[in-house]
Amino acid sequence: MARAALRATAIGGLLFLAACQTGSNLAGDGAGASATGVAYLETIRSEHGLPPLRPDTTLERAALQQAGYMARSGKMEHTTGWGKDFAARMNDNGVEGAAAENVAHGGMEPAKLFSMWMNSAGHRRNMLDPRFSKFGLAYVREGKGSDKRYWALVLGR
Repeated sequence: MARAALRATAIGGLLFLAACQTGSNLAGDGAGASATGVAYLETIRSEHGLPPLRPDTTLERAALQQAGYMARSGKMEHTTGWGKDFAARMNDNGVEGAAAENVAHGGMEPAKLFSMWMNSAGHRRNMLDPRFSKFGLAYVREGKGSDKRYWALVLGR
């Protein structure tokens, strides 16, 4: 119970900080979506003889941070407007060791999202990397009431 409250407070704080950032777009609602991604990633990895990935709150927080940045800036990318590349963002979030990130933008639901990533060599490689044991998935809507989302999937050890 205390852990859930702490997590909600941390995510709320991140969303508050994200709302304070200036950008060309007003971001809509966002959420961690790791629970949604479990079944998709388990199927993808088991079809390739790999163990499932477990959801991780630290990686989900990093994914939500990047999805929020992309929604505010209106750009799908792995860097931020304040000079943080992927490695720096992972370090800032306490992510140690090997990590990778998939990002996407559009009106797709999770089934289409994971299918799209599996049909892209680099994204597929990330999801099938045997070094990874955990993940975080999050999205932020393009704007209030929009059906388009900025997605981020962060994978790690």
